[in-house]
Amino acid sequence: MNRFCALVGCTRPLQLAAMSRVSSPALVAAVSEAGGMGMLAVGRSSSDAVIAQIDDVARRTDAPFGAGFVVPYLNRAAFDTVVERVRVVELFYGWPDAQLVRAGTMTGWQVGTVDEARAAVDVGCAFVIAQGEEAGGHVRADVPLALLLPAVRAAVDVPIVAAGGIGTADDVRAAFALGADAVRIGTRLLAADEADVHPIYLESLIAAGADDAVRTDLFAVGWPDAPQRVLASAIRAVQQPGPDPVGSLGDAPLPRWGTTAPNTRVTGQIEAMALYAGRSVGAVTRRQPAGEIIDELLGGQ
Repeated sequence: MNRFCALVGCTRPLQLAAMSRVSSPALVAAVSEAGGMGMLAVGRSSSDAVIAQIDDVARRTDAPFGAGFVVPYLNRAAFDTVVERVRVVELFYGWPDAQLVRAGTMTGWQVGTVDEARAAVDVGCAFVIAQGEEAGGHVRADVPLALLLPAVRAAVDVPIVAAGGIGTADDVRAAFALGADAVRIGTRLLAADEADVHPIYLESLIAAGADDAVRTDLFAVGWPDAPQRVLASAIRAVQQPGPDPVGSLGDAPLPRWGTTAPNTRVTGQIEAMALYAGRSVGAVTRRQPAGEIIDELLGGQ
């Protein structure tokens, strides 16, 4: 059996990227129902909000799912709540820390270097996610996945999930050929029926090609010094004169150059917000059910 699947309990070697505000409970459940590993993005949520999300996913599926955290903004109370309720936890954008690897939990760390991968295994992580620089959203690596993945494979003997620029069946096959045990999908699943993505964001993804997903550090209000990959159209739009805040999420204002990806509850100048996208965005051509996207990517796997 596939090592990643055997470890985390899914039946197909695919993990949903934990994408804040757009990885809805419906999307998490749909990925798990299709055999993959659905992942909630906890972000800066309170413990009560996290419990509500976990319960929502659990009402939709009996299949396993997990949750992802961003280390610089880790809410320890929410983290403690999650590790009591889900079997798989993932951390990102911080040096691996043994205090965050809990007994009884399958902990993964998303890494951008071989040294970080080794450190993750040394503190007890059960798997690592090797994120190439092609990835959408916040980017840890400075090298392409095709260089990082085999280097990580040679350095550690735990299941490795390949992330960054994977949007077609050919991309999936290439990742497995380079030593991946599973693939991590973000950008392509933004176009899933179950994703909570603003219609203008979705239209922008469908219209874009690989070269339209560019790396920048401009969307930094709320998370400085963390490079990200977004659509070039978002950079052009936000550089034009306009209001600040650029919009709102409920009662919360969204500052210009902020890090919030627009979901369906966001209002304002959507095209000038952080429209995250990886270089796989050219494979996003229409909205589809998550299960259909996963079938296209994995075929018979």
